[in-house]
Amino acid sequence: MTLGTRSAVLGRRGGVDPDVADQLGFTVHDVVRDLRRDVAAATLPLPIDGATEADASRSRLLAQLDEHLLPRLGELSSPAMVVLAGSTGAGKSTLFNSLLGEELSPAGVLRPTTREPVLAVHPRDVEVLKPGPATDLARVVHHQGVPRGTALLDAPDLDSFLSENRSTAHQLLEAADLWLFVTTAARYGDATPWEALGRAKERGASVAMILNRVPKENLPTIRADLLARLREHGMTDAPLFVVPDVGPHEGLLDATVITPVLRWLSLLAGPDRSRTVILRTLKGALGALPEWVTGLADAVEEQGDAARELRHTVGVVVPDAAAAARRTILAGTAGGASVAARWFELASTAGLERVVVRDGVARSSRRAGHAREKALEGLRSEVEEAAVRSLVAAAARAEERLRAVLAGPGAPPGGTSVAPTGKDRAAQREVWAKGSVGAWARAADDVVAHLGEPAPAGTGDADEGGDPSGVGQPGHLEISDREARVRAEGARRAFGDGGLVALVLAAAVGNDDAERLLDRVLGEVATDAVAELRGDLADRAAAAVAEEARSVQSALVVPALADDAAAALRVRLAELRRLT
Repeated sequence: MTLGTRSAVLGRRGGVDPDVADQLGFTVHDVVRDLRRDVAAATLPLPIDGATEADASRSRLLAQLDEHLLPRLGELSSPAMVVLAGSTGAGKSTLFNSLLGEELSPAGVLRPTTREPVLAVHPRDVEVLKPGPATDLARVVHHQGVPRGTALLDAPDLDSFLSENRSTAHQLLEAADLWLFVTTAARYGDATPWEALGRAKERGASVAMILNRVPKENLPTIRADLLARLREHGMTDAPLFVVPDVGPHEGLLDATVITPVLRWLSLLAGPDRSRTVILRTLKGALGALPEWVTGLADAVEEQGDAARELRHTVGVVVPDAAAAARRTILAGTAGGASVAARWFELASTAGLERVVVRDGVARSSRRAGHAREKALEGLRSEVEEAAVRSLVAAAARAEERLRAVLAGPGAPPGGTSVAPTGKDRAAQREVWAKGSVGAWARAADDVVAHLGEPAPAGTGDADEGGDPSGVGQPGHLEISDREARVRAEGARRAFGDGGLVALVLAAAVGNDDAERLLDRVLGEVATDAVAELRGDLADRAAAAVAEEARSVQSALVVPALADDAAAALRVRLAELRRLT
């Protein structure tokens, strides 16, 4: 059912069928409540073109829903809220007091005069006056002079030099069923009145205008000019009241001066007639919503389009950077000069290359092996530090590349907001790399611990095209395993398990001297171990690149940037169009 249908249930005397009104109120209220939830959930995280304006529009829409539509739909019997608003010195408080015949709101030359909003309500309407922004922000007074079915509110200046006054004025206008806008002959051309009236038109509010302090001799000219301006702004239906300039005065205006305004307010009096004003403003507000929601839904979809382009950009960079990091490690350049220098030092002091190898088996006393193992502890430390530097460098290069494509020339829209900044990343990168290299080194401990053990079933000669059953090669696998075990035992005696791990790690980062020594004492077993650990470190370098991109990717994989992020708003839009 539409709000137009709701208006149709008003009888010739303005009466409303309570059952029909309740049913309609429930329908519209549910739609607007769901809309409010989905508008609040719609965020615009990427700073692309139009996002700032769309977010500001979203904030205004939420304010309208929270401060007017939802409270009003929740209780149609509450008096119609008529807010007197305008610029500094427009005479709002004097008009407010004069309409009520009593000085209830301070008026004078001191600016700002209205520091505390005043809400006047008829005593017989107090029971149906529902809590809301107006009752929360204003001092409520009960007064017989307020027409029944309405509540009259004197708001602070829209252009007050006090920011809290400006904020309060805008909040109260959002809660209004009718804007009674006050300006003067001297200031009606200022920007502030027309900005406020533009917001009223945008949200579909009912508006009336009071042109105050108009010199009698200029009244026809000024009135004609103001009417022309109203037509230009599409507000030809807005009532216009002209209050002549009465010169310097204190207290209330003469009753004859404000009679037209008072008569017009009295025409709205009575619960049923004031409800017509409420319904008219509600209909206007609901009619304005589809354009707002369409703009917000379009902005959300533009965010999704930008996010897809950014994800594609990152998706191109990361695999290339990961592949480059792997190539660097597999090329055997991770050790660098520091590992070579440590090896040269050990070769001359620990006699690493003077180990005797006879029939492929290292010959050494356990005492000498313990000494070499102790000396090789420094090599392991040097290798781990070099590996950490390699992972950190791979990650840093990935960050530089991501920053270049996301924030450099030709970057896609919104890229700057998700591009890595480098802040705090160096320390985090170092911590991550040390953890990863520590796990890699522990994997080397495990590899060395299993040196010389029989190969798993399904490997060996069968993998090289030999007879998988071993027929025709009696005892071949047993002999190979036995030889491997003997060579491993000899290597352990010569270097200790810790020393062998250091040698394997050094060879894995590309130290040729360590690799040659391992080949002498272990043969092909060492080759396989080194290849396995070098591949593991290459994988970790690729993971370092992925880790660097994780913050960027996680920022782009959020509900607000999903392909269907605007779906809920589109559903609400369809519901609104059925209502209006």
